[in-house]
Amino acid sequence: MASLRPVQSVLAFLTILPAGRQNHDIHYVARNMYLFPIGGLAIGAIVGAMAIGISPFLHPLLVGLLVTGALVIITGVHHTDALADLADGLMTKGGKAVKRKAMLDPAVGSAGVAALVMYFAGMIIVFNTGFSSGLAIFTSIIAAEVIAKYVMVLLANRGLSAWEGFSSPFTAAMKDRRKIAAATGIMLAIVWLVSSYVGLIALGVSLVIAGLLKFVSGKSFGGISGDVLGASNELTRLSSLIVLSSLPTLPLVTTIF
Repeated sequence: MASLRPVQSVLAFLTILPAGRQNHDIHYVARNMYLFPIGGLAIGAIVGAMAIGISPFLHPLLVGLLVTGALVIITGVHHTDALADLADGLMTKGGKAVKRKAMLDPAVGSAGVAALVMYFAGMIIVFNTGFSSGLAIFTSIIAAEVIAKYVMVLLANRGLSAWEGFSSPFTAAMKDRRKIAAATGIMLAIVWLVSSYVGLIALGVSLVIAGLLKFVSGKSFGGISGDVLGASNELTRLSSLIVLSSLPTLPLVTTIF
């Protein structure tokens, strides 16, 4: 079981799953952040299995609503809350100190509410736009989750913390080239297996979004923060699902069966 502790720590951090809360030490999780794509695989498989089970019986909009709710619940609402905080910080007028204060305010402002409404609307609508089957939904959710988790790893690798806080252990630990190489390899293997070339297109779009987030966060806050990392997960999940629903393809995983 000791060999599974790094994966358990990642799952315990990213989800509400009973994966062993004794493994929730933030510095230990940060050292194993390169395993985040595996956490994305687990989340995607669980929620994707639910989606493939309900899709034959429910309207696609209802499937989108339930899938979005399941993702929010299983991840403990942390990343969704981060998206609202980031929107509040970015839309506040003033210097970096003022924007940081707005982002750290526990109350959700109008910008945060607007961001959440747009995000949830996009997540619900995307399931009504082009998925041809339950299997396509299943594989797309997995690919989107793995890409979203990888983007967090990449931002921690490429960015610097705006201040000493929640993101600091992650940005410090992920400067290791071997770890970012491992995360990249894990992510590419899973994405290619479940979504083929369309997954790589979704990855490309997500990398552009990650670059924009890093640039904007640097200008607004002086670097990245835990909220920036969490928000990147939500934004790239949605962008990946949009791409995957718009350019359907037969996932390579189906050839196994």
